[in-house]
Amino acid sequence: MKKKQTANIAVLVSGGGTNLQALINAQNKGILTSGRIVLVISNNANAFALTRAQRAGIDTAVITRKEAGSQEAMEQKICETLDAYKIDLIILAGFMSILSADFTGRYDHRIINVHPSLIPSFCGEGFYGLRVHEAALAKGVKVTGATVHFVNEIPDGGEIILQKAVNIKEDDTPETLQKRVMRLAEWKLLPAAAEKVSRQLLEQ
Repeated sequence: MKKKQTANIAVLVSGGGTNLQALINAQNKGILTSGRIVLVISNNANAFALTRAQRAGIDTAVITRKEAGSQEAMEQKICETLDAYKIDLIILAGFMSILSADFTGRYDHRIINVHPSLIPSFCGEGFYGLRVHEAALAKGVKVTGATVHFVNEIPDGGEIILQKAVNIKEDDTPETLQKRVMRLAEWKLLPAAAEKVSRQLLEQ
């Protein structure tokens, strides 16, 4: 059997897709070469991330819990779509749905996620989006950042792949901090981790 030259990547999104855009840019610049984004799945039909994918010529699918009827049925439909595209690596880029242990177990060490803090700080259930940065500022930490980790059945509980620190400024608001963590950490880490894990998958 001929060895795969690139890992097939699916990106799961729910919103604007800034992390997806960082991955697309990295692919275009030759930073992400061991993997190729072949599919973007959203659980929100109005997600701007779908437009970003379409502009880049990437296939898209919308799979919602409402239409599927249950979380289990939605995950089953996602699995069928991933199988149809022979997906090797799943990247969660602002996917606002906690995946079940059945789903994460099926793709062990093949799902990665970016979280906007230095895990184990400000992570786990309920910590997403601006809430993470609000918590960091409320605690008065001087350094935050982002983490890319493997996804398992525990929210933000999988093994860490890459981390990058970002300094907090005295006049930071949750919004300014969120933007800086994205620019300096998330958008750099996620493509680097996608490349690293894709390369590892190809070597297996």
